[in-house]
Amino acid sequence: MPDLVADAVALAREAAAGGTRRAVLGLAGAPGAGKSTLARHLVAGVDRALGPDTAGYLPMDGFHLSNAQLDRLGRRDRKGAPDTFDAHGYVALVRRLLTETDHPVYVPDYDRRLHEPVAARHVVTPRTRLVVTEGNYLAGDEEPWARLRGLFTQLWYVEADDEVRERRLRERQRAGGLDEEAARAWVERSDRPNGELVKRSRNNCTRVVRPADLPPG
Repeated sequence: MPDLVADAVALAREAAAGGTRRAVLGLAGAPGAGKSTLARHLVAGVDRALGPDTAGYLPMDGFHLSNAQLDRLGRRDRKGAPDTFDAHGYVALVRRLLTETDHPVYVPDYDRRLHEPVAARHVVTPRTRLVVTEGNYLAGDEEPWARLRGLFTQLWYVEADDEVRERRLRERQRAGGLDEEAARAWVERSDRPNGELVKRSRNNCTRVVRPADLPPG
């Protein structure tokens, strides 16, 4: 892990040397690979090295469509698929973070207890020089996801064995209230096909981060 944190610190320092410019580090990968764990670890490491708020966090999951919209569209049983996100809204916020550096920019998150997106849980401050963002489809070739590669400073692919990922995903669904049978069914119906789709974008990334590089959890 220290080499990954050091690389993130270097991105923040390089951006700071450019004045008000920001760097954006994207973390792509299949569901359950450890993207959010790594993102939070990198943000904390950069802040320890360079001071509070030097790094900010942008989770793509904050752009999940609400359950009301998923019900309206008939997609709730496919939650997590590419068309169950406000992808255009996510791309627009990444662009904002590159240009709006003189005021706070508030960032949504996803609440796994509520099973809903939550507005303004995170903030990117004017001091922030590196934004770490993570999500399944950041390296995708479909529009509008494909526009992201031109916005990221670097794009890493977070990789874990399928057995490890699916165990984590079942545990996540159990923590969200499903029993073991329902959790397994959800992973097989939703997370597994989404993961296979994400794997196709691996070669679009500039670096592959494997499980040995990840902190526990």
